[in-house]
Amino acid sequence: MDLSETLEAVREVDIETRDDNDVVRHTTIWPVVEAGKVYVRSLRGTDGRWYQAVSARPDTVLRVGGENLPVRVVPARDPESIAQATAGYRRKYAGSPSLATMIRDEILDSTLRLEPR
Repeated sequence: MDLSETLEAVREVDIETRDDNDVVRHTTIWPVVEAGKVYVRSLRGTDGRWYQAVSARPDTVLRVGGENLPVRVVPARDPESIAQATAGYRRKYAGSPSLATMIRDEILDSTLRLEPR
């Protein structure tokens, strides 16, 4: 299963996180694909619980259509990655009233790239 093709075709996925006590949680996030790369962003920026959890443990799993996709989370704070992710959000979620919340300046530094593992 190609990660970018799969994630381009769905609007939402669940990302699995584990806390220090190994408690598993799932959070719904919006994936975007731009220039062949998969990006996600935290609605709450770097203060978001799931963002902090995957930053501490970057090997994680996405739940997509009943399947688990193992991924590695990589910070993508460089201007090119941020611009690509923003372009992906603008394109994929153009009709959503929630789009503006995902492209706010104050959360851009929570941009992450997902790589298959």
